[in-house]
Amino acid sequence: MDDKTIHQHINELVEEEHRLRQALQDGELSASEEHAKLKAAEEALDQAWDLLRQREARRNAGENPDEAQERPVDEVEHYRQ
Repeated sequence: MDDKTIHQHINELVEEEHRLRQALQDGELSASEEHAKLKAAEEALDQAWDLLRQREARRNAGENPDEAQERPVDEVEHYRQ
């Protein structure tokens, strides 16, 4: 997946977050449904940003950015900086 495709995916996930929040306001989703779906979207968003950062780091190190791989949600969500 190239940077452009990852950015498109990020934009789609942000739009999904907005749709979910609006659906909750409109009464189309319960709070628990919105929370579960929002959590999944946020995790996918974190994975996408992590993949972009990996690709940039590889480029900066003179390595092939295409060798970057999406990491599991658990690893991305619990990474300590």
